[in-house]
Amino acid sequence: MFKIKSKSWDQYTIQRFGEYLVTAELCRRGFSATPFAGNIPYIDIVATDQSGNFIYVQVKTIKSNSSWQFDVRKFANIEINRGRQILKSPKDSLYPDLICVLVQRGKFYGEDLFYVLTWEDLRNLIYRKYEEEIIKKRGGRRPRTPESTHCAIYPKDLSEYKDRWELFEKIATGLHRE
Repeated sequence: MFKIKSKSWDQYTIQRFGEYLVTAELCRRGFSATPFAGNIPYIDIVATDQSGNFIYVQVKTIKSNSSWQFDVRKFANIEINRGRQILKSPKDSLYPDLICVLVQRGKFYGEDLFYVLTWEDLRNLIYRKYEEEIIKKRGGRRPRTPESTHCAIYPKDLSEYKDRWELFEKIATGLHRE
């Protein structure tokens, strides 16, 4: 019988948990939503409104008391020269109007937290945080791992995006671009 290593199985179930919670919430809000279980890069859910407008959704899920882990190179151009990192321009989204939902799984039913933001909002947050913590505070140097472009985002970094589900309505109607 095939057995999945416990660490990868745990991560797999956490990812699916968040995707299904977001899918259910979108359906509650009048969208038809379908999860893809990691089969499409950057897109975990496709939601459709009554008018047939499609919205692509990326979901990232963590356990409580944890942080979301990102590679800054997916959001910005970085040059590394002799162990010093130089943050270049932010990158454009591969999918226009991509919405990111960052889920913090609660310990019990009803304790889950949702942070809803555009991909550009997430990119800008990661860019600013990395610029502040690595470039300005450390002079672009990471002493232990000079090549690392890792960035952690914590729930406290996302307070303004908590439960911003109305973003889906705005994107479906095109109002977010005004």
